[in-house]
Amino acid sequence: MVDPSSSLPIVAPTILSVLLMGLSVGLTSCAATCLPFLGTWTLGRGRGGWSAFTDTALFLAGKILAYALLGAGAGFLGYWLTDTLSGGVGHIAIGISGIIAGLWLIVPKKKSSHCPPGKKGGGLPPFLLGFSMSLVPCAPLTSLLALSAMTGEITQGAQYGALFGIGTSLTPLLVIMPLVGVMGKNIIRDRPWLGKWLGNFAGITLCILGLRRLMLGV
Repeated sequence: MVDPSSSLPIVAPTILSVLLMGLSVGLTSCAATCLPFLGTWTLGRGRGGWSAFTDTALFLAGKILAYALLGAGAGFLGYWLTDTLSGGVGHIAIGISGIIAGLWLIVPKKKSSHCPPGKKGGGLPPFLLGFSMSLVPCAPLTSLLALSAMTGEITQGAQYGALFGIGTSLTPLLVIMPLVGVMGKNIIRDRPWLGKWLGNFAGITLCILGLRRLMLGV
C-alpha cells in the first residue's frame, strides 16, 4: 500500500506551479492583451473608479470560470480540446463579445431614449469579454490543458484551471482600470457634452476591435 503522505511532495509543487504559471501570464502578456478591450469599455462608461473596479472584477470572474471549464474539458476530452482552440474559436468568441460590448455602449436603454451611452448597467459585457479572452491558446494555457489532460479527471482539471485563473487575476488591471474609470468620469464631468461622444467612440472602437478578431478567427 502506498503511503498517502508520499504524494505530498509531488502534489504541492504541481498546484503551486499552476498558480505561478497563471500569475506570470496575468502580470505580463494577459494584461497587455486585455487592456485595449477592457480599457476602452471602462473609459467609455465613465462611471468612476469603483464602477471600473467592479467591471474589472466581473471581467476576471469570467476568466476564472473559463479557465476552470477549460481545465475540466481537458480532463475529460484530452488533447482534442487544445487542437480545437487553436482553430480560431477563441478569436471568434472575442470578436462577438467585443461587438456586444460596443453595441452595449452605443445603443441607449429602451425605456429612455435620453439615456447616455455607457450609463446603463454593464455587468454582462465585461464578464463575456473576460470569458472569451481566455479561449485563445498561449504557451502557459497549452501547458495547463496538457497537465489537465494528463490527469484524465474533470474535477482535477477544473481545479487546475481555477488556480490558473486566480493566478491571472493578480494583474495590474486591478489598478489601471479604476484610474481609467476616474479619468473617464472626470472628462464627462468637466465637459458634459463629451459624455455621449465618448461612449459612442468607445463603442465603435470595441466593435472595430471585435471585427478584427473575427477576421483572425475565420
